[in-house]
Amino acid sequence: MALDARLAAAAELCRPGLPVADVGCDHGKLTAALACSGLYPRVIGTDLRPGPLAKARRTVEQAQCQDRVQLRLGDGLSVLSAGEVGTIVIAGVSAQTAWQMLEAAPWVSDPGGPRLVLIPATRHDELRRWLAGHGFRLVCDRPVEAAGRWYAVMAAEYDGTCRQLTLAQALYGDTGRWPEASGYQAKQREKLAKLRLGTPDGTPAAREIDQLLKGE
Repeated sequence: MALDARLAAAAELCRPGLPVADVGCDHGKLTAALACSGLYPRVIGTDLRPGPLAKARRTVEQAQCQDRVQLRLGDGLSVLSAGEVGTIVIAGVSAQTAWQMLEAAPWVSDPGGPRLVLIPATRHDELRRWLAGHGFRLVCDRPVEAAGRWYAVMAAEYDGTCRQLTLAQALYGDTGRWPEASGYQAKQREKLAKLRLGTPDGTPAAREIDQLLKGE
């Protein structure tokens, strides 16, 4: 099952040997690829709408991996139970939608809880701030370009330590260690110009934005 670069990166971050959930599975390509890999005893694909779930069912059947897949209709993480999976993948939704799903399932913050693999469609910086402020540590923050767009593929695990991020930490995360960092970070800097327009001159926030815009 061929995956685009962002979903391939997400697949690499799932914990092997444990069940995995693909939340908002849509066409089911990632669900099928994970099941076909043989690395997971069970893959749970979920979606809010019957249409995409039916499409995912066809994808799974074509890949002949339905014996390792469960498809569930439901909202967010409501169709999962605490301790049921080792990894939860949430891809293709806004940062706010992702953290609202997590807030509605407090068991994700249990000790030894699931790894979260997140690919926010928007507001990468705000998702990083939410994770840091709610006791999650980023174990991977990979910049990926797919179909002409830049994505951040994040893996987070709960350790109970709440952190406050600087603007640079929220904007770039830990992407600097990857070869693709320059392209991703340049795209992130484009957002700063609009942010600067609403920031009063002489404030610490304005100085930090100005430094980032200069590439310092």
